[in-house]
Amino acid sequence: MILLFTDFGYEGPYVGQMKAVLARMALDAPVIDLMHDAPSHDPSAAAHLLAALVSEMPSNAVCLAVVDPGVGSDRLPVTLRADGRWFVGPDNGLLELVQRRAHLADQWAITWRPKHLSRSFHGRDLFAPVTARLARGEIPPGRPYPAGWRILPERPGADWPDDRAAVVYIDRFGNAMTGLRASLLEETQALIVGEVRIKHAAIFSEVPLGQVFWYVNSCGLVEIAANRANAATICQLNIGDEFNIADR
Repeated sequence: MILLFTDFGYEGPYVGQMKAVLARMALDAPVIDLMHDAPSHDPSAAAHLLAALVSEMPSNAVCLAVVDPGVGSDRLPVTLRADGRWFVGPDNGLLELVQRRAHLADQWAITWRPKHLSRSFHGRDLFAPVTARLARGEIPPGRPYPAGWRILPERPGADWPDDRAAVVYIDRFGNAMTGLRASLLEETQALIVGEVRIKHAAIFSEVPLGQVFWYVNSCGLVEIAANRANAATICQLNIGDEFNIADR
């Protein structure tokens, strides 16, 4: 199974072109659109989303992940194997939290290059063919990262926190997903967003209409929401906005 995680959006030709390559090279592999509205140009925010989605991926999945503002530069294209699952994408920190939370992880710099490689669309020309080969059970040519690479301080994303008390995604309902795992908070704690103190509720119907609260979302992350209202609008939230944590 192939899973796609990108910031390409659902409009335009980009996702379709990648799928066309995958269909040509790995016809029997089902392709699932995991997410195409990851935070644009923001591997740091997207890394928290990708890591939160791993637990629901099949154990034999191949995930093509592209949030790649440095496409065409000297950043490396890589394959990562984390607890049996394969990930293909840029070495810009996007895969950092996946490997950091994995029990076993190995990474390779992709050494194969296609005859025609667009400098602006590695998702189609480089990552999709490598993903297809992995889905077929092939191991594309690659240079293994050295022993101890997981703790090298110079690796992209090495200085990013394990959890981020900031908004990393806002959905169509105005719910603001954060980069903070809910297991780190107590239900008695509140989020401080500007002048607003946001308390916990287990479900939407526990609070009055229009009231903002935080809850544990389906990915296990802290999420700011409002009962039948747009929390992002009410709290004037944008991706990257940080918050503080306080006892009630």
